[in-house]
Amino acid sequence: MVIKIFLHLSKDEQHTRLLERIDKPEKNWKFSQDDLKERERWGAYRKAYEALLGATSTKDAPWYIVPADSKKNARLIVSQIILDRLDQLKLAYPVSTEARQEELAAIGKEL
Repeated sequence: MVIKIFLHLSKDEQHTRLLERIDKPEKNWKFSQDDLKERERWGAYRKAYEALLGATSTKDAPWYIVPADSKKNARLIVSQIILDRLDQLKLAYPVSTEARQEELAAIGKEL
């Protein structure tokens, strides 16, 4: 099973996070001047992502586009997607046969 998740961050939230990387010393390591150059290409990136997602989403491996402005909500949504997909696998423990149960009962008596 393949689970493809795209975390979508709004331009406003990206702006807020970039400012945090500048303003908070513990986040300074995350900031790069390249972030500002790439931000100027927001529209081009958006078009590219739309094309990529549309071209690579399939019935068996769809893309899940998750709003990621709130990290807490994004994590909850991603967790639910994973749980739902795992439920689709219909996993179950093997069922023991009567013969196997009798075999184990005999072994248990010997212990």
